[in-house]
Amino acid sequence: MLDKKVAELINEQVTTEFYSAYLYLDFSNYYNDQGLDGFANWYDIQAQEERDHAMLLRQYLINNGVRVTFGTVDAPNQTYNSLKDPLDAGLEHERYITGCVNKIYKAANEVDDFRTMQCLDWFVKEQGEEEKNVQDLIRKFELFGGDPKGLYALNQELLTRVYTAPSLTL
Repeated sequence: MLDKKVAELINEQVTTEFYSAYLYLDFSNYYNDQGLDGFANWYDIQAQEERDHAMLLRQYLINNGVRVTFGTVDAPNQTYNSLKDPLDAGLEHERYITGCVNKIYKAANEVDDFRTMQCLDWFVKEQGEEEKNVQDLIRKFELFGGDPKGLYALNQELLTRVYTAPSLTL
């Protein structure tokens, strides 16, 4: 049986991960509106990853006999004034998610919940990858995004990204 606080935090994280998917779909919509289908594709895949993160955490709760409760997923309320705005917002959001995962990990550690900590090890590693991926994209955008040919090439590169489902056993 999971500690009550740990279970509550994981339940909250399920909703937060679904919000992340909504946010990234909002970024994708923005880029589609701008004619940047590669950037849209990149964020469509990000949304799929976030949805799967929510589903993994949901399954972890179910596997541990915890009733899953969904919170309200608010619509993103973002304004974008430049092509870089969603990229910066995405990095800020990933850092927020890292903080949320760390909070759950700390709570699990405080009650010696090693099984949950082991599960969360994957999410800790994943968040490091998520932040690096967004930082790399921002760096490329800063290098090439101001030049139409460079932006086109970067957009084409992002169009080739494909989704790979996570391989986490709970």
